[in-house]
Amino acid sequence: NAGGQHHHRINFDKYHPGYFGKVGMRHFHKTTQKMHCPAVNVDKLWALVTEQTREYYEKNAGAKAPVIDCVKAGYYKVLAKGQLPKMPVIVKAKFFSRRAEEKIKAAGGACVTVA
Repeated sequence: NAGGQHHHRINFDKYHPGYFGKVGMRHFHKTTQKMHCPAVNVDKLWALVTEQTREYYEKNAGAKAPVIDCVKAGYYKVLAKGQLPKMPVIVKAKFFSRRAEEKIKAAGGACVTVA
């Protein structure tokens, strides 16, 4: 067990290269909640509301635009992968990518940032 840096050094160097030493920078008092940012793509936005809600707004195109609250569903950022149906929708999220915002506005919707 003992002797990893002394008489068992050959074994460690041969079978476990890189076992000893340091790599990278230190981060004192690292808190991960600042970096927590789950994302959802534009093509999955309508999956956050119920099927009945989606069908209602497909039939009643002149009605008010539905509000999809991504933060309530557990997503903080909206990304731009996929296509959005040509139905106006109000999307609430903490962050939007530039292309996602363009796609939502092209469909006649609006992007609302929340804290």
